Parts: sequence; C-alpha cells; structure tokens
Amino acid sequence: MLAIGSLFAVVTLALMLSGAPIAFALGAVAVIFMAFFMPASSLDTITQNVYEEMASITLLSIPLFILKGAAIGRTRAGQDLYAAMHAWLHRVPGGLGIANVFACALFAAMAGSSPATCSAIGSAGIPEMRKRGYSPGFAAGIIAAGGTLGILLPPSITMILYAVASEQSLGRLFLAGIGPGLLLVLLFAGYAVLRYRTEHRNATAAFAGAGTESALLSDERFSMRQKVEMLPRVLPFVVLLIGVMAALYGGFATPSETAGLGALLALVLIAVVYGVWRVKDLTPILSATIKESTMLMFIIGMSLLFSYVMSYLHISQSLAQWIVALQLSKWLLLAAILALVVVLGFFLPPVSIILMTAPIILPPLKAAGFDLIWFGILMTIVMEAGLIHPPVGLNLFVIKNIAPDISLGQIIRGVIPFVALMFLAVVLICLMPKIATGLPDAVMGAVAGR
Repeated sequence: MLAIGSLFAVVTLALMLSGAPIAFALGAVAVIFMAFFMPASSLDTITQNVYEEMASITLLSIPLFILKGAAIGRTRAGQDLYAAMHAWLHRVPGGLGIANVFACALFAAMAGSSPATCSAIGSAGIPEMRKRGYSPGFAAGIIAAGGTLGILLPPSITMILYAVASEQSLGRLFLAGIGPGLLLVLLFAGYAVLRYRTEHRNATAAFAGAGTESALLSDERFSMRQKVEMLPRVLPFVVLLIGVMAALYGGFATPSETAGLGALLALVLIAVVYGVWRVKDLTPILSATIKESTMLMFIIGMSLLFSYVMSYLHISQSLAQWIVALQLSKWLLLAAILALVVVLGFFLPPVSIILMTAPIILPPLKAAGFDLIWFGILMTIVMEAGLIHPPVGLNLFVIKNIAPDISLGQIIRGVIPFVALMFLAVVLICLMPKIATGLPDAVMGAVAGR
C-alpha cells in the first residue's frame, strides 16, 4: 500500500507540475490507476461514477450562484457600490481604503467569487486610490485581500464544496463564515487606517522638508446631496443580498432554491437599474456563467473520481490511519494539517485542495474531537491566504491584469501584511471558537456533544 500510495502521489505531482489543466491532470491520474490497479471492468463505470458523485442537489446551486455573480460583476454594480462607500467614508482617516474593504466584502457576499470581486472593485478602486496618493502596493494589497472574502462570506462556492466533501450542513457552514468574515473585515480596515496614517505622515514630512506635494494631503468633500444620490443604485443589490440570506436562513428555501432566486433577482435588477436586458447585453453574462460553471464542474467531477480511486485503493484510509497512529496532540495535528493546506495553496486553487484532501484529513480531525464546521472556516481562511501569496496566488495575477503598471513585487509586498492578518484571525478563532460557531448555534441550535 505504501508503494501504491507513493506512486499515486508522484504521478499526481508530475502531472500537476506539467502544466496540464487541473481537471485533466486529476482525471488522467484516476484513469491510469483504474487501468493498472483496479478491475478492468472499472473503466466501464467512469461515466457512472462521475455522474453519481456529482448528482448532488447542493452542487446544483454552484452554476446559479455563478450566474448571480456574473450578472452583478459584469455591470457597473461594483463600481457604483465602491463610489457610494467612498463618498460616505471619505472623511474617516484611510476612509478610501476602508471603503474598498467594505465594498469588497459586500460585493463578495453578492457574487461569491474572489477573482470577480478583485476585478469588479479593483478596476475602480485601485485607480482612485492611486489618484489620491495611496502607494501602489497598498492599493493593490487592499483589493487582493478584500477579494479573498469571496470564499468566506456566504454564498461561497468553496464552502458549498466543503459541505459536500465533509457531509456537513451548508446552512450552518454559511452562518459560521459570517463572524470570521466580519473579523477579517475589521482587521483589514484597521490596518488600512494605520497604513494610511503612516503614508499621510510621510507625505506631510516630505512636503514640509522638500515641498513635495502628495494627493494624500488634498481635502476632498462630498455634499449630503451627492451622498444620497449614490444610494438608489446600491440599495437594491444590498436588499437582494439580505433577501437571499433571509430566505436561506429563515428556512423558506433550500440552498439551490436560494441560488436560483438570487440569480433571477440579480438579472431583474440589472435590467431595471442598468438597462441590461437585451440579448447582446446578456450574452457575455450567460457565456461567462457557462464557461466558469463548466470548468468548475469538470474539476469537481474529476476530483471526485480522483478521490474515489484513492478510496478504492485504500490510499486515503491508510494515510488517515497513519496520521492517527502518529498520536500527535490534537492541536499539533491541527497545525500540521493547516501547514499542509498552506503548502498546497502554493500550487492549487481552493476547489482542488478541498476535494483532494478531505478524505485524508477529515477523519483524523473528527477522531480528535474537532468540530468539522469550525475546521472548515479555518481551512477556508488558510486557503484565502493561498489566493494572495506567491508563487501561484490567483488574486495577484488578477490585480496585475487590471493594474499592469504595478509590478508584481509591489503587489506581493502589499499583500504580505494581509496574509499575516489572516493567520492572526486563525489564531483568534482557535482561541475563541464561538467567533465561528456562535451564530450557527444561536440560529440552528447547538450540535450535541460539542
């Protein structure tokens, strides 16, 4: 079993590093090992296995949430949301940075996608921050980090997959993400204030010493009339967010029904607010939805086939038993598993990490007495950090695409403090688990035996 497991890991790593698309790499590994180490008849069941693994009503919500995100992300909703936030917070020290954090959080909660949040908010936020004197790295760091909230704040596609892989309640998992999500928003906003004060102090010193002017020293004002005029385009989408969450947590609709309702209302809102209703206007939205949904579902299908082969060959069970046999203390076990997730985050997106590691890491964690809902939040935050740390942090390249004049080095230096804040949040949630579990326990009742 050790030989097969080692060979399985080597072949998987080789195909991953070859540059092959993740779905093809995972599917190829699964088929190769089915051909050589499983009965020949197993190859005849590949289609059936993939279909059965994906025949989950929970997974149905993914394309619908993607449609909702595409409808919002491909209109001016993100820019209007950002502009309204900026107008209301511009008098606060670092208010422009805080506005971007809040705008990212709200947009992430509506779209459920990290790259979409970075693109929608960053395309307006980064130029505006730089125009007002914010350093390029700081501006890029805020947007890149704010975008990661898309996989923590509900509706999160990553959490949907974790709920399926861990067989946990999706509603409880969504609720558990709200407290930590707000914690990260506060940490990011707090850092934005401190960093702004530092940059403002430096700009003041430079002006006093050498007469160097900075846009940070300008005094921009918005009248109350201007502030109020910005609200009509923003409030409908905030109402949509609240309504969808109320339908889900109030028990009025299942996650799939909620996703469908959200997608339909999003299409209605962009038609009413932005006049996006013609076929030529809707084609990019529907095309993007189909492309992203197909890609993601293909990855899910191949990942589940990959996990099925691991289970059939007893690789995942043997690895889980080996981890348990190490007899690590529960907190050392947790630290080791989170470190593994960090390393995988260097190379893989959250979707692949969840589906590849769940069969291995969840049984030992459950045996050690950890709440898998609580752990799902920790794992999500660590994977969030993976989206903004090198070498393959997806959000880094999204930011580089929308702000090509900012060097990758500046972007990386700008996100490092936010990565540190994410790990601080992990420590705080370990010390105070109620940050994650308090709200689902209050709304849905405490889990017996916790």
